[in-house]
Amino acid sequence: MTIGKIVTVIDDDENVRIAIEGLIRSLGHTARGFASAQQFLASDARSTTSCLITDVQMAEVSGVDLHARLTAEGGAPPVIYITAFPDERIEARASALGAIGFLSKPFDAETLVHCIQRALASGPDGRT
Repeated sequence: MTIGKIVTVIDDDENVRIAIEGLIRSLGHTARGFASAQQFLASDARSTTSCLITDVQMAEVSGVDLHARLTAEGGAPPVIYITAFPDERIEARASALGAIGFLSKPFDAETLVHCIQRALASGPDGRT
């Protein structure tokens, strides 16, 4: 039996976070959820995360700022962004950082699954 990878979800909306975690588990992977980037950074999940799904707009540290910080520190896993407020400038910045996906809420679960599969098939920095 293949052991799934760890997919981390960071979203300050608990309902969204729980729904995505359930989807990840249904794919056979381990899901870890955090309500903020700060909680994630303070955890041991940084070193074990194979794919990061993060909300764009969160208090204190945005998803894009988190991705930039992880990249600068040499350890960003493949990242998928989710947002209720799509913005072309933010999407361009996310893309420049190597984002696997930039999904607007509400999004189709199948689209997220496709992004997760691409992220887990890519290299540790999100490049295939």
